[in-house]
Amino acid sequence: MKKPIFLAGPTASGKSAVAILLCKALDGEVVSADSMQIYKGMDIGTAKPTKEEMAGIPHHMIDVAEVSETWSVEKYVECASAVIEDILRRGKTPVVAGGTGQYFDGLLWKCRFAPIQEDNEIRKNLQEFAKEHGNEALWRQLQEKDPEAAATLHPNNVRRVIRALEICMLTGRPVSEHYANTQNPEKRFDGPLFGLCPADRTVLYKRIDKRVDIMMENGLLEEAKALYAAGLAPCSTAGQAIGYKELWPVIRGEKTMEEAAEDLKQATRRYAKRQLTWFRRMAITWFYYEEDAGAEDLADMCLQALQGLGSTERKPSLS
Repeated sequence: MKKPIFLAGPTASGKSAVAILLCKALDGEVVSADSMQIYKGMDIGTAKPTKEEMAGIPHHMIDVAEVSETWSVEKYVECASAVIEDILRRGKTPVVAGGTGQYFDGLLWKCRFAPIQEDNEIRKNLQEFAKEHGNEALWRQLQEKDPEAAATLHPNNVRRVIRALEICMLTGRPVSEHYANTQNPEKRFDGPLFGLCPADRTVLYKRIDKRVDIMMENGLLEEAKALYAAGLAPCSTAGQAIGYKELWPVIRGEKTMEEAAEDLKQATRRYAKRQLTWFRRMAITWFYYEEDAGAEDLADMCLQALQGLGSTERKPSLS
């Protein structure tokens, strides 16, 4: 039976294009592992592949939620697991590609998300603290209790900061320890885990800057305005997504587009750092590449590695 292939990496590292090429070579289907691509209408800002870019390859776990919904990691894992199992039953190869480390953890290990009961009183107190003292002050509480988890979360991701603090308070140990120190973890899906990243960090930042410029040219502001007009709350999970929260001040007339573009570039660079911090915990086979490497080159690296593992039935070519 075929196995899923997991393709991780920071934002703008080229995962989507490589995943499509792998699917062409391996008779596969893409499963997105991006926490914001699940939302309908958030297309440009989350860098969803266009219909043309998908090139006829089925893509799953994209546009599965309304922007008013809040999705937990557990809900994603439940839905994505069902998709992966269906792809495997049909004799295809699932290629799970994205940059949300928690999603990869949940798909690879059953025990990563052993249920911890929510405590409404703790949550209410933390929410009130954030309202009174600000998101940054709340995040600093997490930084004191669990620096590793704090390094992977933006202060404005209040929902997940609160959840991490809640787990600390309920279990008496850091959330990162809760996920990492599980005895004899049971695998949910067994498959190779690859990572893509430029060898030079400045190359990654150049790719991020170029992506932001293209997003702006392609109408990101108009997309954000349409979402805002449709009722997307800036304080919601979707509304706090990088690429949108930087534009709310423009819509309110508080900043220029040039200022917002620079804010977005800086926020995306910081996000990439947090992604790499999370991925360092994981047993990833990394493919570090030079600036002139194309998607075909990276896909060939992955295919060669798969052949070395004896887990690929490759088609004749990537074309």
